[in-house]
Amino acid sequence: MRKMMIVLSICMLVLLSACSGGAGKDSIKMIKFADAGWDSIRFHNSVAQLIIEEGYGYDTEVTSGTTAATIQALQQGDINVYMEAWTDNIKDVYEKAIESGDIIKVSTNFDDNSQGLYVPTYVIEGDASKGIEAVAPDLKTVEDLAKYPEIFKDPEDSTKGRIVGAPSSWAVSEQLEDKLKTYGLDEQYNYLAPGSDSAIVASLAGAIKKGEPWVGYYWSPTWVTASFDLTLLEDNPYEEKVWEENRGTAFPPNDVVVAVHKDLPNQAEDVVDFLKKYETSNELTESALDYMEENEVEADAAAIWWMKEYEDVWTKWVSDEVAEKVLSALNEK
Repeated sequence: MRKMMIVLSICMLVLLSACSGGAGKDSIKMIKFADAGWDSIRFHNSVAQLIIEEGYGYDTEVTSGTTAATIQALQQGDINVYMEAWTDNIKDVYEKAIESGDIIKVSTNFDDNSQGLYVPTYVIEGDASKGIEAVAPDLKTVEDLAKYPEIFKDPEDSTKGRIVGAPSSWAVSEQLEDKLKTYGLDEQYNYLAPGSDSAIVASLAGAIKKGEPWVGYYWSPTWVTASFDLTLLEDNPYEEKVWEENRGTAFPPNDVVVAVHKDLPNQAEDVVDFLKKYETSNELTESALDYMEENEVEADAAAIWWMKEYEDVWTKWVSDEVAEKVLSALNEK
């Protein structure tokens, strides 16, 4: 009998060890997010981090880098969550990663976004309250820019106009350059790839302050498109074949998705279940970005304000128990 009890005890210890070892191998304590360099992804990171930390008890951190570097890190598992993957801007890389199973799309964050070349609306319509006359009243499309290089004159090259593009580290920058070549605008305009998003905004804000013409790349949702009166120039209707060939259409419709590394469902199933329900919109995101700008705060503070303001939105993503934990934490902030 004594020998039998010893054998049973050993078996039990082995079983417990195996179970505990399996859980330790699959689970993680730290959830790592990607920051690819723009405010909206930082805002969504902050919302998700707050819910995951306070509601589920995980630690979180953010890894910053270019789009290419952070997507690669997601594929490799060095990053666990990508809150704002603009799928058509990185179509080839994204689709290959999905097909290989390295990453998993868990939800669509928002899909009512836009991007392209913008001008301040006063360039087309004027602004009587500021004494600004319309200097390009017939400007409606990207191709129409061919009529107005002298209006958008490059301050460093008086023989050409200037189009402010996207940072060279962004996938969209190369697409913009291809588009200008397709429309022949590269013969009349110099393409400027700023060093950062903030450099684009500084250029635009400086022009608006002076009431001067400006044309360049931007996108929504952003506080910029929410705060400034801008007009998105029209383009040829999107056709996948033409777009892939020469970028001679409007930008493709973008599903901006929440994606995770393939291992995360096994490592943090509760977190993935929450992220599967994560859904916002252009308007909801811009409200937070506008708050950031008006109050000169960072994404973390905007996330706290937004979650208090839109409690009815995010509480639908989680259980009542998790919502209570997060609300309690919010009340202390």
